[in-house]
Amino acid sequence: MARIVMTDDGIVFDGATLDERPLGGAETSFIEMANALAARGHDVLVCNKCEAERVHRGVTWRPIAQGVPEAADLYIPNRGDKLLRLCPDAKKTIFWIHNPAGYLLKWRYQWKLALRRPVIVFSGASHASTYPAWAFAGGRAVVPYGLTDLFCHAEERAEAPPPRVVFTSNPMRSLDWLLDVWESRIRPAVPQAELHVFAGTATYGAAGAAKAGKMGPVLDRAQSLANEGVILRGPVPKAQLVGELAQARALLYRGDIGETFCSAVAEAQAMGLPIVLEDIACMSERVIEGETGYCVKGAEAFATAGIRLLTDDGLWQRFHRACLARQRSWRWDHAAAEFERIGGIG
Repeated sequence: MARIVMTDDGIVFDGATLDERPLGGAETSFIEMANALAARGHDVLVCNKCEAERVHRGVTWRPIAQGVPEAADLYIPNRGDKLLRLCPDAKKTIFWIHNPAGYLLKWRYQWKLALRRPVIVFSGASHASTYPAWAFAGGRAVVPYGLTDLFCHAEERAEAPPPRVVFTSNPMRSLDWLLDVWESRIRPAVPQAELHVFAGTATYGAAGAAKAGKMGPVLDRAQSLANEGVILRGPVPKAQLVGELAQARALLYRGDIGETFCSAVAEAQAMGLPIVLEDIACMSERVIEGETGYCVKGAEAFATAGIRLLTDDGLWQRFHRACLARQRSWRWDHAAAEFERIGGIG
């Protein structure tokens, strides 16, 4: 058993938050990794902006303001540059990042990375390519996000469901573009189709409230398209999302240059939902082209692919089976095993 310390200085959350309300991908992944490492027998302490100390699923959560231990077998700071100077006597450090790595080129990161020399963990090849070879690091590794177990138990459906589409990402990540394509191309071709939008500010805590001014017009636009089959549902916890995905037919998502993994797309396929993406950033890494979905270029190709999945039951059934067979094998336990290997504690 290794002593593992993890730190985060972003929004307020703890291990139970994932069960209580929707969370962003980075926070969800952080919780899942802590849980998976604890489940593998390690002593895991998380120091972050949680409101009070508690133990949840074998992980101790402690307010970071109370201090961080000086030593650990493995130290995992999450994203923030100020965290790089903490736990100075750790035997090994993994710096886990979730956004395109250009921000690490700022001097406040580079001098700390030069001193600390942590292994920087990226979530995919596209993500890793955003950090130039000359920049400081003590090593580089790619560890894809794991799948939350909740999404990995869907059974094969006997027949294709009605044309219900879901959007489960950040509304600032091209929801406005999708609404344009939906209104002008997809809905006219499939008049009975529905687009259920599970998105809103609640996912991002106080940070989401700060972005409400930008998200508002996009969500208002979605609300205004009720007559076009668009239904604004708002964000929901993972347990509820599983049930919603079980009733859907496909996930349509353009993608975003700021996306480095996209758990929403991975979760949908694990539930057996084929997807349509645009070929942006890491999107091509998330789909098995022509088997579990499509990754295309341009609005016209996107709409054509979406219409095919919503109208061709035989095609949908083939893609559905491929999703279940091929897109849910990498779980958080596998990702945690990789962190063990990188950290030398396996």
